[in-house]
Amino acid sequence: MLLVLCVIYIIFISLGLPDSLLGVVWPVVHEEFGLPESFASVFSIIVGFGTGGVSFVAGALLRKFGTAKVALASILVTAFGLLGISISPNVVVMIIFSVILGYGAGAIDTGLNSFVSLHYKASHMNFLHCFWGVGVTVSPLIMSAFLDGGEGSWRGGYRIVALLQLIIGAIALAAFRKWESIEKESEKAESDEEKSGKGFFEIVKAKGVITSILSIGFYCGMEFLMGTWGATFAVNVFALSPAEAAKWVSLIYGGIMLGRLVAGFASMKLSDNTMIKCGMVITFFGIVFLALPIGPAALFGFLLMGFGFGPIFPSILHAVPERFGKTYAADITGFHMGGAYAIGFVIQLLFGFVASWTTFKITPFVLMGVCVLMITANEITVRKVKSK
Repeated sequence: MLLVLCVIYIIFISLGLPDSLLGVVWPVVHEEFGLPESFASVFSIIVGFGTGGVSFVAGALLRKFGTAKVALASILVTAFGLLGISISPNVVVMIIFSVILGYGAGAIDTGLNSFVSLHYKASHMNFLHCFWGVGVTVSPLIMSAFLDGGEGSWRGGYRIVALLQLIIGAIALAAFRKWESIEKESEKAESDEEKSGKGFFEIVKAKGVITSILSIGFYCGMEFLMGTWGATFAVNVFALSPAEAAKWVSLIYGGIMLGRLVAGFASMKLSDNTMIKCGMVITFFGIVFLALPIGPAALFGFLLMGFGFGPIFPSILHAVPERFGKTYAADITGFHMGGAYAIGFVIQLLFGFVASWTTFKITPFVLMGVCVLMITANEITVRKVKSK
């Protein structure tokens, strides 16, 4: 179990590596391909269909092939997608390879989160997502080293990240047999009743499932919005260069990484619900800081927001077996992931169009509204689960 856990920690880095790249390179890419800034939202929603679509069927895939096989295949698919993006001659080809990247990311994300929520404590879920924060923090820094190299230099950043993915894939392959043996032992312990299947609508009818999906969706709406538009916000509102904006955006992901590190220790004493609520309150104060009229110093709100983001996503996912039972935990986790991507991408899509037509100065106020919706959905979920 320890060897597999260590490998999963490393794989979580690979999950984060591609996630922040698009938002960081978009100020350069949209000019190179002759596209409006707002097209980033269209781009992201197309990719989101691939990522979210896989998440909705991930439960069935995991039962058929196992987490180990799905994880290994997904890492290779994401590396292929990243390499394809790096050689894309136009935005159409870039979108095709980004959808392939999304397929890989969606499958592995659901598989690992479900596996960890069933087999490990909440502290590990937070520490693991902290390692996702390592990946998503490092990749903007890698890319910033390429962005000053002139037109097309961003492609080198994608190639470096693809190489890192392949190295992590090799590490996962080394632990493949041990991982599979753990899964087979778990399968033997399942009863026939647990293996019987239910349909989508049967599962989501359980009290609190829909509002729980909404809460994680609103969270992802804020994270995706900042990941896609954070650099553009800094460039447009504070007249920073794309390379400088990329460094500020890394504060968001650095905050997430730090928040999950702290949450890993805190979750040894506090429940998932408490961790979720603490994260939501800190996030709201981070958004308020971003709205202060103090010039570029307001961008330190990125760090506070990221710190608040930290425990929310892993704690909601880790709470799935406790809230809704272990039998269909993989399916419900997949529904959470798919719903999170769908809602998150719709929010950042709408925001992109509105902000491009008006001003990016509305960013903190939109974030406040989404944050309130997230808090409300979570409170309804807690009450519904308690009333069971």
